[in-house]
Amino acid sequence: MIRPRNDTFLRALRREPTDYVPIWLMRQAGRYLPEYNATRARAGSFVKLCANPALATEVTLQPLARYPLDAAILFSDILTVPDAMGLGLSFTEGEGPRFEHPLADETAIARLEPPDQARLHYVFDAVAEIKRALDGKLPLLGFAGSPFTLACYMIDGGGSVDFTRTRRLLYARPDLLHRVLAVNADAITAYLSEQVRHGADAVMIFDTWGGLLAAEAYARFSLAYIERVLMGLHQECGAKVPTIVFTKGGGQWLERIAGCGCDAVGLDWTTDMASARATVGSRVALQGNLDPQVLLTMPAAIESEARVVLDAAGPG
Repeated sequence: MIRPRNDTFLRALRREPTDYVPIWLMRQAGRYLPEYNATRARAGSFVKLCANPALATEVTLQPLARYPLDAAILFSDILTVPDAMGLGLSFTEGEGPRFEHPLADETAIARLEPPDQARLHYVFDAVAEIKRALDGKLPLLGFAGSPFTLACYMIDGGGSVDFTRTRRLLYARPDLLHRVLAVNADAITAYLSEQVRHGADAVMIFDTWGGLLAAEAYARFSLAYIERVLMGLHQECGAKVPTIVFTKGGGQWLERIAGCGCDAVGLDWTTDMASARATVGSRVALQGNLDPQVLLTMPAAIESEARVVLDAAGPG
């Protein structure tokens, strides 16, 4: 794999020396940009925007024209994978994602299978088109949701603050949840592998809802399946592709996450960065830690809080 001209982000993931700390933002292409809102209006909906490789490329590149960022991140959504399994994804303004056919019973779970990757061709076409448009300037970050996070939406049928159906199933019928997680892990492995084949330089697993779990449940039902994905990805693509794992609210399990086989761990703002660095040492790179609400304040406050994170992280 040929590295982009600005490979600072990739070198940081591999814990190689860099001249500065690289930066990218979660949702760096999004509603805060007027040009994004105009493109979304042309697409007609968020789902249609994600499904159109040309428009997905357009919005992926928009923040790069405004800011000196060190990576592009694929514009897509973590729920493309369960949608390709036939669950019927839709987004309602003000309500978030919903599935028309959630995993409502044991029969539905028994029928669940990894999707034909051809049903996700629009994502891979977007990856390839973005890669061509970047023209070797910056790396492209691909991503997927974690097996557990996808299961939360698939079982509860949409967004939730606590995903009670999924968590009750974990205790009442762990065998059924393990079945869903195994299918999801295989699907995500294939999905990320295809992103890499089409041009992604690194990939990230978003474990958005793993932090809802008790410690032992997190290890068995979330982290174990993330490890399965990483192992499969390394078998498919080799160690040449850096990987990032982010569990929202997962700072309490940092030691475990750092040992799961990833190259970098994403931290949310509730984790003490200095303690995190002391915990993981040089085993993995650390990413994030800035409270996103800071970005909605004044430039001086943003600079000050970013400096707090950088100082806590220390050199290297």
